[in-house]
Amino acid sequence: MILEQYYLGCLAHASYLLGDEETGTGVVVDPQRDIDRYLEEASRLGLEIKYVFLSHFHADFLDGHLELRERVGAKICLGDKAEAEYEITSFEDGEELSFGNVILKILHTPGHSPESVCIVVYD
Repeated sequence: MILEQYYLGCLAHASYLLGDEETGTGVVVDPQRDIDRYLEEASRLGLEIKYVFLSHFHADFLDGHLELRERVGAKICLGDKAEAEYEITSFEDGEELSFGNVILKILHTPGHSPESVCIVVYD
């Protein structure tokens, strides 16, 4: 399993690139607006970014989820309480996404916002 964290100190914003070497599947969680760093790292690691997860809608900064969808065709994934003006793939509480040896389990965690989720990552 590949797990890389990117931290933008001025916004106290963490994002992640997850990947499975066997399938070459990549996932970005809570992407920054500048997506080139994810694309470069995914290319270097032999990953194709297929999914972008938002742990919640980020009104306090700009996300790169729409850019990743446009550039690489990644599916935008949110908790099932989310209502968006663009196509999303919704995940219910406890639902899992697996690819190769990696499993993402989505936990509905409202509070910060109604659609908030936590993602438990298993290898």
